[in-house]
Amino acid sequence: MTSTAARPIRARFDPAALRHNHAVARSHAGNARLWSVVKANAYGHGLERTVAALADVADGFALIELEAAIALRAAGLRQPILLLEGCYSAEELPSFAENHLTPVFHSLAQVDAFCALALPVRLPVYIKLNTGMNRLGLESGELDAALAMLASTSSAGSITLMTHFADADGATGVAWQLARLQAMCAGRSLPMSLANSAALLRFPETRGDWARPGIMLYGSSPFPDRSAADLGLRPVMTVESQLIAVRDIAVGDHVGYGCLFCAERPMRIGVVACGYADGYPRHAPTGTPILVAGRRSRTLGRVSMDKLCVDLTELPDADVGAPVTLWGEGLSADEVASAAGTISYELFCALAGRVPIVEVE
Repeated sequence: MTSTAARPIRARFDPAALRHNHAVARSHAGNARLWSVVKANAYGHGLERTVAALADVADGFALIELEAAIALRAAGLRQPILLLEGCYSAEELPSFAENHLTPVFHSLAQVDAFCALALPVRLPVYIKLNTGMNRLGLESGELDAALAMLASTSSAGSITLMTHFADADGATGVAWQLARLQAMCAGRSLPMSLANSAALLRFPETRGDWARPGIMLYGSSPFPDRSAADLGLRPVMTVESQLIAVRDIAVGDHVGYGCLFCAERPMRIGVVACGYADGYPRHAPTGTPILVAGRRSRTLGRVSMDKLCVDLTELPDADVGAPVTLWGEGLSADEVASAAGTISYELFCALAGRVPIVEVE
């Protein structure tokens, strides 16, 4: 007889929370429109379900992958789609035209490739400027050339200028980059797309014409010193599992690979069906917070591929089958990520394909 029992780990996806967080972003945007950033499979939440949840409220969607953008168009999405890294080769540009996609050009080479083609439609284009982050973007002095090239082609429609802030969530802030941007754009009046989540929440002067909220949509805080709850955000992803074993250990007993944890008193411990193959960080140390039957506890020892151990000493009623929350509702991904020395973005994006995602209402 074939068993139908499934491994208990799963992720819950809450579309109502996603729409709530979008409304929070909207409340900070003034008259700016919003690109909902759904790159990296919507930060691990699932592109199709995320776009479907926002389809009635989003002004547009921003992502990286051309194939994903084409799939969204094939599924009937009508809102604007922004490709944040533009094209990687000239051969991709006809697909931009066919699917009415908006490219972001971050180099003169991209602009030149675009202008060399006579596309059948006029596409809105974005020009990304490097104002100090030093990843992508045209340098000071290159903007004139880019605008002249775009003026020479019938393929370019509206032009929007864009930059990305390096430390909108930190002490450095955005003033220095805004000053560089102003110097680069002196004498020009073009639409702007500036704010990420942190800038949108913290610096109203960065709203521009289009803001680009990302992590806040998924219910995490972009700030190290302000919680998502303080910002009015709700978790969209909750990762849950169960206890699959419980045992008592004595003073001097070890837990897990490497014998990294040694009991200093008699303890009761549990084993959770979740490990690094599910996306839980292997480097999460002893003491990383976790919920067992809704009550806080801590992890013990090294995370294994498929399992991790938790302290049940103060939870005498917790037994096999008890629900466990790894992060999400009741335990923020930001707190878990901080304990593990990472960020919630990485937790979300690392969620393994073998973990089923269940949509809830």
